[in-house]
Amino acid sequence: MAKRKRLTPANPTYLDDTPTEPTGIFARAAPIADVARAASSTAAFEEMADTLTRARTEGRMVLELPLDAVDVGYLVRDRIVVEDAEMESLRASVLARGQQTPIEVADLGGGRYGLISGWRRCQALRQLAEQTNDARFTQVLALLRRPDQASDAYLAMVEENEIRVGLSYYERARIVLKAVEQGVFDTQKAALQQLFHAASRAKRSKIGSFLGIVQALDGSLRFPQALAERTGLTLSHALEDDAGLAGRLRNALDAAAPDTPEAEQAVVQSILTPQPAPEGGGTSPAPVVAAPAVSTLPGVPQNIAPKGGRPQNEVEEVAPDLWLRQHGNGALTLSGAALTEDLRHALTQWLRRQVD
Repeated sequence: MAKRKRLTPANPTYLDDTPTEPTGIFARAAPIADVARAASSTAAFEEMADTLTRARTEGRMVLELPLDAVDVGYLVRDRIVVEDAEMESLRASVLARGQQTPIEVADLGGGRYGLISGWRRCQALRQLAEQTNDARFTQVLALLRRPDQASDAYLAMVEENEIRVGLSYYERARIVLKAVEQGVFDTQKAALQQLFHAASRAKRSKIGSFLGIVQALDGSLRFPQALAERTGLTLSHALEDDAGLAGRLRNALDAAAPDTPEAEQAVVQSILTPQPAPEGGGTSPAPVVAAPAVSTLPGVPQNIAPKGGRPQNEVEEVAPDLWLRQHGNGALTLSGAALTEDLRHALTQWLRRQVD
């Protein structure tokens, strides 16, 4: 028989020099786990960076910008004047509680921003910075807007002021004209319809009536925002009827130099109101608004003053969105959104029946 070799006992020190991996909770993870962890962290950071970038560009992130980096003349402002009491109240609020509402800006590049809305807040911060020398008032909170066109920027400005403070009819008409002058809109009609698309037709019609006042008297009126709606409508139609009225009004306003809204309104009314004939048989200057209108409609008595003794050229809203204008030559004009084809036809038929 062949002799078998006997096996020796296992040597426990045979593999002592071989490095071993740690065990338990400190055990080294597989290499693929490290790769997955790194990829997950990178993806999370990229997603966060993308979210922040989109929030900034979409105007959902409040930015803190140097006040001097904001160009407040980026747009022609719709508000003409801000009352001192109004600004004092805003400054007190910012001083006590800080800026509560961000302004809206457009990125002009190179670290510059154009102001879309928030002119009063910028003025309040600037005034407080000068008064207190506090560095916190040299920074302004802002939301970044990206208007596709200049018209979008003007629309944003108008909409905020319509909601926050309410503009006068003169200010509304003025921003319409300024937007056209800046080339933002091709026509006054387009500017009026787009800037005040949310307004009713009647309101847009009234704004349109003030366009002639702005064209004729902008710069001559010192308190145009105080021009009342009714006075403005009367003045608008008077300017249409009398080509020389604008010049007479400008001369009268320059000569009087009124220092209060009430004094300015008195000057305007003195030109619009007919003056009585002077004693001694002299002739009074030709008034802008003549004697009561004489109706030229068949079947209507002649030489009858309008109801209530109202002067000629006054515009009266005889129905919602329907305006009746009495001209100096006795003619009557109907206008407004309510003047539909059906109403014209019905009115024509009614007039024919009166003649028959």
